[in-house]
Amino acid sequence: MSPATLALWAATLLAGCAGQAHERIDAAGAPAPIGPYSQAIRVGDQLWCAGQVGLDPATGALVEGGIVAETRRAFANVDAVLAAAGASRDDVVSITVYLVDLGEFAAFNSEYAEHVASPAPARTTVQVARLPKDARVELQVVAARRRD
Repeated sequence: MSPATLALWAATLLAGCAGQAHERIDAAGAPAPIGPYSQAIRVGDQLWCAGQVGLDPATGALVEGGIVAETRRAFANVDAVLAAAGASRDDVVSITVYLVDLGEFAAFNSEYAEHVASPAPARTTVQVARLPKDARVELQVVAARRRD
């Protein structure tokens, strides 16, 4: 997606949030924020979640076992945040994935496939130089309440 397209998409999406209350979501089952941010913010029918890495919420330590274990734990942390907001993975419309090493993409993608149902959310995957706590992967999700 080009920067211009991304900017237009973001402006359109955010315009739908204008004037609506912002509700902070705190999830006891996910790691506490390690900085000045919220685990998630609900605006209307949209839920904007902070990125989650493979931290064990009980210890605050990164789980052992590499990219697969970290991906599994990051999804569990995402689940806890979604649940605290009354949502689930079925409500996720977009996932941004940050990987420290795209050489681990195949192992990550195999584990990722175990955690998403059809239709899979839109996804962007990028390689980054470093993540908090020296994690290998970070997942950031956006969810939208269904109006069935």
